[in-house]
Amino acid sequence: MTRHAAANPGFARGLAAGLAATLIWGGQLPIAKGAFVALDGYSMTVVRYVVAGSAFALLLWWQEGRRAFGLDGRARPILLAGTIGLGASALMLFIGLSLTRPEVAVIILALQPAMAALAEWIVDRRRPPGFTIACIVIAFVGVALVVTRGVGLGQLASLHGAELLGDALVLLAAIAWVGYAVVTSRMAGWSSLRVSTLTTLPALVVILVVWFVAWKLGAVRIDAAALPAVTWRLAYVSLIGVVLGMFLWNAGLQRIGSVDAMLLLNLMPVVTFAIRAFEGARFEAAELAGGAIVVGALVANNLLLRRGRQSG
Repeated sequence: MTRHAAANPGFARGLAAGLAATLIWGGQLPIAKGAFVALDGYSMTVVRYVVAGSAFALLLWWQEGRRAFGLDGRARPILLAGTIGLGASALMLFIGLSLTRPEVAVIILALQPAMAALAEWIVDRRRPPGFTIACIVIAFVGVALVVTRGVGLGQLASLHGAELLGDALVLLAAIAWVGYAVVTSRMAGWSSLRVSTLTTLPALVVILVVWFVAWKLGAVRIDAAALPAVTWRLAYVSLIGVVLGMFLWNAGLQRIGSVDAMLLLNLMPVVTFAIRAFEGARFEAAELAGGAIVVGALVANNLLLRRGRQSG
């Protein structure tokens, strides 16, 4: 990757953009976790997507004009991707994060490339190579170690009941996001900004409806006195995490390709663990071992795919 970057300035810029996006996303979960002292996961998701959706809409209007807001016969995939892949995914992620730990959530999210390979196998009948399947199995074993922290399954529910619910929601969020990627990858001819904007709008409708129901049920919690202290966190997860992160990621993806981009994305759990350690979090040996297994398995698979692409 280094020699390629030196020989190709465009590749080097793409590498820098992809790395910046990875660092931004690696910090997103720990930063978001600190905002739960002021508001719940439903409300955080509303703030995040109202701010990000408004920014996306303004950018799309500026870059591509009013006509870019037309659906052009793609209403069904836009609605499906926006409501389930984006809206439901965002809600489950941040509600789940309010119940679990950032370092566990990021390890579960790190499985998304593996989930994508399984989705291609199911949807497109493209069976992954045997080595990829082995890496996926190993990665899931590593996630199990992180989630259980090495305790026996019989003790797990009593020790981490609420956390397990959070982990399950994060897992469902990751699956929904893979579905979003599968649907939107088939929208050829549209810019990533257009896809992001038009799927964010139905997602925002779903998020607002669910927030209203949660408010009626008494599940919404907003501490006005604590909000000023977490304003920067909310700005980070909405403007930096979504708008800037997606812009950098797409810019990098166009220049270095999906294989090298996914290799960079495997660094996200490392960033999250490092931030959590800086915050004073203590990790069990099983958590560190599990995290290393997940990252190692995914990196090994990406390196194999990269070698295959170069030799081809």
